[in-house]
Amino acid sequence: MLDFDTALAFLGISFLITLAPGPDNLMVLGQSLARGRMAGFGIALGCALGCFTHTLWAALGVSAALASSPTAFLALKLAGAAYLAWIGINALRHAAAVHLDAAAPQAPAPWHAYLRRGFIANAINPKVALFFLAFLPQFVRPADGAASVQMAQLGLLFAAQTVLIFGALAFAAGGIGRLLARRPGAGAWLDRIAGLLFIGLALRLVVDDAPLPAAAR
Repeated sequence: MLDFDTALAFLGISFLITLAPGPDNLMVLGQSLARGRMAGFGIALGCALGCFTHTLWAALGVSAALASSPTAFLALKLAGAAYLAWIGINALRHAAAVHLDAAAPQAPAPWHAYLRRGFIANAINPKVALFFLAFLPQFVRPADGAASVQMAQLGLLFAAQTVLIFGALAFAAGGIGRLLARRPGAGAWLDRIAGLLFIGLALRLVVDDAPLPAAAR
């Protein structure tokens, strides 16, 4: 079991990492602005679940195998970039549809669709997998019990604080997006911004050759 001091130190560092600009919190920000708070909450929860998936990968050795295979790493990175680009293109297409027919009602997607979107985008990001592989073991104390159990506990802590921080970000950004959406044409522009943001994240993932991101969040 984790001792209190280790858990507190881990949470403090995790808090700073989660706040640092990165793909996940930018996704929450973009979707909250364009689609509202529930969309942002869905992305936030999906990202948190994805983080716990990376914890399991690290505990089971899957992340280590990924790190040792450049081909597998490249394939997963390209898949993640393609998924982000697909989300961005869909947002731009939605913006074009709104611009052509502003009077047409737009049915919002259910929140669990955004949960799935956040989970997939996080879970197939190999940079996050390598980050967890390097980060979690630093807080594991072999003398305190099974390392895999401690890593699972650390993953739960990281996921929990991710939900809280990203949830607060979604709440704030969703409120701003609601105010902006009251202005004619603002909704289409918010979609354009979100679409370009996702495409930018996809390009960043492709061109980034660093073995580990400066901040995985």
